[in-house]
Amino acid sequence: MGKKVKKEAEPPPQDVFDPLTIESKKAATVVLMLNSPEEEILAKACEAIYRFALKGEENKATLLELGAVEPLTKLLTHEDKIVRRNATMIFGILASNNDVKKLLRELDVMNSVIAQLAPEEEVVIHEFASLCLANMSAEYTSKVQILEHGGLEPLVRLLASPDPDVKKNSVECIYNLTQDFQCRAALQELNAIPPILDLLKSEYPVIQLLALKTLGIITNDKEARTTLRDNQGVDHLIKILETKELNDLHIEALSVIANCLEDMDALVLIQQTGGLKKLLSFAENSTIPDIQKNAAKAITKAAYDPENRKLFHEQEVEKCLVALLGAENDGTKIAASQAISAMCENTGSKEFFNNQGIPQLIVLLKSDSEEVREAASLALANLTTCHPANAKAVAEADGVEPLVNILSSRRDGAVANAATVLANVAMQEPLRAGLQSHGVTSALLGPLRSANTVVQSKAALTVAATACDVEARTELRNSGGLEPLVELLRSKNDEVRRHASWAVMVCANDELTAVELCKLGALDILEEVNLSVSRKNKFSEAAYNKLLNNNLSLKYSLTGYLSSSNIISDGFYDYGRINPGTKLLPLKDLCLQEPSDQRAVLLVNSKPSDVSPPPSTEDKSSDVGYGRSISSSSSFRRASKEKTKKGRGKKEEERVKEEEEVSTLPKLMGEGSPEKEWYPPFDPDFRVYVYEVTKSIFPITNIKEQIEVLARYVAEKMGGKMSKEKLHHFSWELHISELKFQLKSNVVPIGQIKKGIFYHRALLFKALADKIGIGCSLVRGEYGRAWNEVQLMNESRKGLIGALPPPEVSIVDLMFHPGGLMKLRSREADLYRYL
Repeated sequence: MGKKVKKEAEPPPQDVFDPLTIESKKAATVVLMLNSPEEEILAKACEAIYRFALKGEENKATLLELGAVEPLTKLLTHEDKIVRRNATMIFGILASNNDVKKLLRELDVMNSVIAQLAPEEEVVIHEFASLCLANMSAEYTSKVQILEHGGLEPLVRLLASPDPDVKKNSVECIYNLTQDFQCRAALQELNAIPPILDLLKSEYPVIQLLALKTLGIITNDKEARTTLRDNQGVDHLIKILETKELNDLHIEALSVIANCLEDMDALVLIQQTGGLKKLLSFAENSTIPDIQKNAAKAITKAAYDPENRKLFHEQEVEKCLVALLGAENDGTKIAASQAISAMCENTGSKEFFNNQGIPQLIVLLKSDSEEVREAASLALANLTTCHPANAKAVAEADGVEPLVNILSSRRDGAVANAATVLANVAMQEPLRAGLQSHGVTSALLGPLRSANTVVQSKAALTVAATACDVEARTELRNSGGLEPLVELLRSKNDEVRRHASWAVMVCANDELTAVELCKLGALDILEEVNLSVSRKNKFSEAAYNKLLNNNLSLKYSLTGYLSSSNIISDGFYDYGRINPGTKLLPLKDLCLQEPSDQRAVLLVNSKPSDVSPPPSTEDKSSDVGYGRSISSSSSFRRASKEKTKKGRGKKEEERVKEEEEVSTLPKLMGEGSPEKEWYPPFDPDFRVYVYEVTKSIFPITNIKEQIEVLARYVAEKMGGKMSKEKLHHFSWELHISELKFQLKSNVVPIGQIKKGIFYHRALLFKALADKIGIGCSLVRGEYGRAWNEVQLMNESRKGLIGALPPPEVSIVDLMFHPGGLMKLRSREADLYRYL
């Protein structure tokens, strides 16, 4: 055989570049390689960049500055699987950087990343693509992009992945997405709860924790809770609570259970399996504050349902909550207080907390934490509302002082709650004195001026409750509390306006307070409010009438009506009819005006100007005329001793003396020294009238006879009996004009009028009737007409047993047949016949 000849290697083609191995130590160089068309170079460059990015945040920022992100996004869709995988791995790491996330959103790469979740892709690609989405989904804009590009469905599918990292990243991303309600609805459609529940069986605590957090959000929706219950999710949660080794999951498990307890079916299920007792025992005995807090929150959520409250009460949940009030952790105290607030809707619970609970809550009112004080005050507000025994328990447990202190808190909720409790306490008269001794009235000034409508409303309500006593009204008036209260009448908030009106109505029981309220414009504001159909309320109307009842002159001018309970007192004047919104000048201003052709102002005043005014009474309507007359009857007798003889007629020297007194009236109407206090002009004749009717008519025992005699007396003093035919010859206008000229004023005392028609006589009758306790009304008609209406029991019905018909209303005839009583059967016809 011949010798073998070695075959020489063929040289490479001349047009092929010889392989070149390069070792680069600069990241910038590798970034440039990302634009290479060679797959091997791209794969190796991505691998190097991945290792560089893993080393820390600074390297991620460097890669961003070098412009690596944009070329990498193009590699996510590369044909080569290795290149695509390595690029995905890089983004999984880089997406934790906020600036990178911002750039990725601008480059709109979400669709490319979601595409890597396809079932045919490798597990490692699933891992880093889901990691990228988990990092991106922490921000709202990225959440929207993930949902819009259909990223939720593959994420739910990957919850069943065999790889724990894929599971962890997928459930973390889903947890972030569930912060948006649209995502929660989509998860329900994708039936995501069963695979999430399966994650609770994972051996990795971080996966279990993320699954519980996700369920904690999803189960805020009723449908999700139903799905959870149908898939035995409640059993899984109870087992977690029973397992001491899983104590790091107990807090989140309680959050999910709290949501489940909102459904009666789930609560019954937990109760039937003994889970409810375990839950309460767990909450009471646990030493972990967050567990106690979440247990209390679970009870709070469930207790909003009446059936749940009933079930909780049967399980004696109150004992657990009272125990939690004594916890060291403020969060637990707050949660327990909130749970008590919710349980207060149950009557049995409310009664339980009377002895156990209220004292502990009062202790919390003194806490250094404002949040604790607010929660405790809310619980007390609910406990004392419509429950006098609990309100009394608060007062007896020395709760008033800390509540008053809370009125100056910076937290509006705490102030509103404290005001509510104080209002509930003040509803009981024996407890109100204790409130005043702690300065509740002055403490309410700040809340009344608050900008918060809830605080304003509760403060006004508390004023309404506390101002039932004259001392409280006096303090409120002296401390400047009426001004902010009146301002609240202008509020656009219905409840604020209603409670402020209520408070004004209560304060108006006091004459001095009522006068001050009118000076501050309360009457004008209420009048304006009541003209609006949408703004008025029953309290605004009642407050308006109450203020008018303390200003009868204004009431009669505005309404043309005074009831039998509206007692005319000295200083009353009839200006005539005025329209709503028109200001009624004070009597002093009217007295100082020169005479004019305007209608005379009729004055009722039997008090001499040198006599100090009597102290204001609590309620003028209850101050009967005779009581006032009798109290000064001795002075009446002294003043009239030389003026009267058997109650009728005047002697010549008495008339001379009367003329002298009349001549001094102009001086009393304002010509005196300006330094002296001004008093209404004295009417000596009316003073005599009061004495005479008190002496001669008051002793009559028959009310009808009293009315008839008084009517004849009034007619006699006003010009006697008249006939309708001669009425136009009765020169009463000239007489009134002469009096105005003589007195140098438009104000004419009613006793000085000797020729009077309907409205003069009706006013005199009402004024005298009020002095001796005859109940009658004063009604203004048209064209100078006015009349008095009285109520008389039908004599034929007296002494009968059973329900009696209402008293008959009659008009008192003071003109044509003085003393006659005309029954009002048809008001219009009978009035026409009389007038």
